[in-house]
Amino acid sequence: MGRQSTPDPATAPSAAPAAAPPAAPASPALATIAVVGLGTMGTGIAEVLTRAGREVIGIDTDEAAVRRARTALEATTARAVRRERMTERERQDALSRFRTFGELRAARDADLVIEVVPEDYELKREVFTALDGIVRPDTILATGTNALSVTRLAADSLRPERVLGVHFFNPAPAMKLVEVVSSVLTAPTAVAAVTTLAHELGKDPIAVGDRPGFVADGLLFGYLNQAAAMYESKYATREDIDAAMRLGCGLPMGPLALLDLIGVDTARTVLEAMYAESRDRLHAPAPILGQLADAGLTGRKAGRGFYTYEAPGSATVVPDAQTPADGVEGGAAAGRPVRSVGVAGSGTMASGIAEVFAKAGFAVVLAARGQEKAERAKDRIAKSLARSVDKGRLTAEARDAALAAITPAGSLDAFADVDLAVEAVAEDLAVKQQLFRTLDKVCKPGAVLATTTSSLPVVACARATSRPQDVIGMHFFNPAPAMKLVEVVRTVLTGDDVHATVRAVCTKVRKHPVDCGDRAGFIVNALLFPYLNNAVKMVQEHYASLDDIDAAMKLGGGYPMGPFELLDVVGLDVSLAIEKVLHAAFRDPGLAPAPLLEHLVAAGCLGRKTGRGFREYARR
Repeated sequence: MGRQSTPDPATAPSAAPAAAPPAAPASPALATIAVVGLGTMGTGIAEVLTRAGREVIGIDTDEAAVRRARTALEATTARAVRRERMTERERQDALSRFRTFGELRAARDADLVIEVVPEDYELKREVFTALDGIVRPDTILATGTNALSVTRLAADSLRPERVLGVHFFNPAPAMKLVEVVSSVLTAPTAVAAVTTLAHELGKDPIAVGDRPGFVADGLLFGYLNQAAAMYESKYATREDIDAAMRLGCGLPMGPLALLDLIGVDTARTVLEAMYAESRDRLHAPAPILGQLADAGLTGRKAGRGFYTYEAPGSATVVPDAQTPADGVEGGAAAGRPVRSVGVAGSGTMASGIAEVFAKAGFAVVLAARGQEKAERAKDRIAKSLARSVDKGRLTAEARDAALAAITPAGSLDAFADVDLAVEAVAEDLAVKQQLFRTLDKVCKPGAVLATTTSSLPVVACARATSRPQDVIGMHFFNPAPAMKLVEVVRTVLTGDDVHATVRAVCTKVRKHPVDCGDRAGFIVNALLFPYLNNAVKMVQEHYASLDDIDAAMKLGGGYPMGPFELLDVVGLDVSLAIEKVLHAAFRDPGLAPAPLLEHLVAAGCLGRKTGRGFREYARR
């Protein structure tokens, strides 16, 4: 208890500080609340409670931690007054409700005790054992753990029915989610009382059972662990992994930057607890986490983790030995000139890619199976450009120039003079291989041939040609005009000049290229879809509801969409196909598609496009 509490792992740094809820009349049952451990999380929880009208007893044996907590509360409430989110009188009242002490016996009159000491079971057990002899028989004891067993703490207590978990997210004043965790021993009345308190604090509580990580961290940390393992294998750079997940999934931070913020040592502790429970290899901590932690390179707090920081505690990244030098990312080879681009396909992705190239000033040939399909694809582009004009994102002159740059064609023969050919046809290897055989015959020597596949081996397309050195992957994300990311996928046969050409083209069309090798899922899908699959398993096991899981990831992790919202948008059939590819490629049992996902696909429930997936949608 003398150490500073560990910051909470599930941090969404992009969350703007929320206005505190108005002071509420104190609940008769939970009017006085003790917070044990005045580190980052404990101080944040104390602020939330005092500003909502509770009497708060802050307890920490470390006098410096007590001083920091009071100073922090004074500073945050003063800032709230300056921003007119509370009056000076309300500030003084809040500060008067926060009393600090150095001994646990100060909790004797508390209706609820929230423990937020570091993630060490013996330390927490020591706190709960001491509290058993101090507090009233009806006092609720809550642990703020996100990794350790609530059930075990309850079983070691003299009053197991009064023990539960209450997991706030960092920063507690801003983050809306609170996970209320009950064990098989917890009395429903205790859960109800804490849930009511969370509502009165202006939070969104979800009720979950006791398993390591609960909902939000249970899904988050498997993903973070895989990202660490991906980096450790040298499959992609730390910068490219983080950029891929930010730009490809709309996340507030990349996984490696988030691990540095959480603390590499904290992440390893959480994963060890999860693995001990699940025995899922996806939860077995990547060795690099242990290596960094043992070396004291625990992230921002140490000034160095996956990245190097200006100083311990700083958020400013500074260059180090692993930082790519300016202008070197594309390799030393010079690229080939690209003036004209051929796009094969007539669907949404093909139209979007053609629009991207046309707006960037390239001459574009849009080829489909038949002139009529190609004309319809160009009409789709015209509508998209018109919407951009209506929204003020594009001038009428730029729209007209882009449309004039696109030539629809009913055959790949029109690709005879293009410098870059990009296919965006069905995600079927046999179909793509046949198309590449045709491109090999039609396209001029020196033309770069690219596939937009998201899950198939690029080298299999390359081997269908007589010039595999000219073949590369360019994985655009849907909708292509809006999404900034392109995964540039090299095979073992791809020429350096082809790689340099594609990176330069990505920059010219104002996309962010990330480099990766030719393996299943590349970066984004290899990290995203196991996370989605694990969310399905949570529902399948009746651990949490669709709504609670979606809320947990949006409110607790800063995700733009919950996993089930995203699955229904992507399409359950598409998701299942990618899961199968990942499972077949990596042979990891933890990657096997959840049976519930397979059953829904077999029933024709494919998501929004069919009107029913994990949820039902109104038919258009």
